[in-house]
Amino acid sequence: MNQEVPHQPCPYVSCGSSDAFSFNKAKGCGKCHACDQSYPSRGETYDWAKDKYPTLERGEVMTFTPKRIETAGDGRYTPLRGINARTMEDFGVKTYDGRQEYVYPSGGIKVRTLHEKGFYTKDGFKGDELFGMNMFTAGCSKTVTITEGELDALSVAQMMKSQYINPVVSLPSGSPSKKLWENCKEWLDSFQKIVLSVDNDDTGNALADRVAKLFPNKVYRVPHDKYKDANEFLQDNAHAEFKSAWWNSAKYTPENILNTADQFLSLYNDTPDHVYVPTGITDLDDKIMGLMQGHFTVIKAPTGIGKTEVMRFLEYNMLQRKVPIAAWHLEETKLRSLLGLVSYELQDNLTRRDLIDDKGRHEDVIGAIKEIAKDENFYQFYLGDGQGTDELCDQIRFFSQACGCKYVFFEPIQDVVSGRSEASKEELLADLSVRLSKLSAELNVGIVTIAHTNEDGDPKYCKMIGQRASVIIDLSRDKESEDLDERNTTYITVQKNRPCSEEGRAGRMKFNSDTFTLMEVY
Repeated sequence: MNQEVPHQPCPYVSCGSSDAFSFNKAKGCGKCHACDQSYPSRGETYDWAKDKYPTLERGEVMTFTPKRIETAGDGRYTPLRGINARTMEDFGVKTYDGRQEYVYPSGGIKVRTLHEKGFYTKDGFKGDELFGMNMFTAGCSKTVTITEGELDALSVAQMMKSQYINPVVSLPSGSPSKKLWENCKEWLDSFQKIVLSVDNDDTGNALADRVAKLFPNKVYRVPHDKYKDANEFLQDNAHAEFKSAWWNSAKYTPENILNTADQFLSLYNDTPDHVYVPTGITDLDDKIMGLMQGHFTVIKAPTGIGKTEVMRFLEYNMLQRKVPIAAWHLEETKLRSLLGLVSYELQDNLTRRDLIDDKGRHEDVIGAIKEIAKDENFYQFYLGDGQGTDELCDQIRFFSQACGCKYVFFEPIQDVVSGRSEASKEELLADLSVRLSKLSAELNVGIVTIAHTNEDGDPKYCKMIGQRASVIIDLSRDKESEDLDERNTTYITVQKNRPCSEEGRAGRMKFNSDTFTLMEVY
């Protein structure tokens, strides 16, 4: 049985290649063909290396077998996988009995075994240069093409062959070392245009991102579409298709960068306008239009003002409009949160079981719960002990992507994290606020939370909560007023309004103790 496991991540921190390491299980040793380091050695390795690549303990008996026995004799320029003998000769690629050799500029050789697909290296191969680079002088053409494999480079050269010089080179692997880029940067930079013909997979995408960052504004990528790589084009006799794809290759920029006219036009044409749902509070909607999808909204006030009831009013408004939402009230039991919505549905204070029993409304409550849940637009959730910011963000992503929720409500934000000191809590809340603002934009979901405030009126523990919010709604109420109506009236002010700019007083809500609900007053 073959105990050699090729295409593994390199254990050495100095290298970082994801597929250039080969490990022999029987011998407990290996070698990286990107950094040319043998394993084990004194080099610094990742923590996982010891478990993934166990070495032999002293005293263990190791059966010795010769590493390789190569047949002697002269190689030939032999056609292979659609590549003709002339192209093999142009690149100096010879085939021997059971193997094909690719000679790199410094004389190191990478060997492909033909009977059983695999690779090994010899003659000091280091993997820190480009195959074929020595055949073309720097700047000999406007364009150079880079592939992920030697046979792909030969395939491109054969399909693009013309009377003009057309430099084509290959990387030694899909995850080249930092040293390679250091050695080849000046040579590659001598060309006006770098065309990538690489696989359309995670490795190819990561490679394209890296090259684009090293050589900004000059990297283009060939769309492979139905073909995995250049050699598949060649073997399917799709020369014309590859030439067309090559000539029409688009400028490549990493996904997080927009640069071309097509990218900006796509942004303009495909991005939805502001999507919002009116809050049901007329004066507030005049200012902010409604709760915005794709934005992070913070409702803030000191303790005891009635923030939770304002949020519940917004939740019930969403459900009345058939908008899917998820909600989590950390300072309430799950049943209390549900009965708060029931109270809105039946316009009666049914927030406790004793009240339900005293009023004889048990059947009405059951009917209201069925009404609230009939369209399955309401998702109540909670997190367990020990769960925090990571789990909250995962839940939001789940509700958006799997359940189709347009808004996620939770409160208060300060209770999601637990820190040993105010400084550590501030750091955790700042990180959470940044993540929530980015997540809302990424998923186009509205995230609405409540923040307790300090004596200065800022979000308690962390000002970043407000800084990352798109909209801040401030609540105030005179709890000490001798007038009962005034004591039960909550004033709304828009303090920040990134989407619509309008700020200032935005209405008032009056609490009805008989129904335990809020309603707008004018």
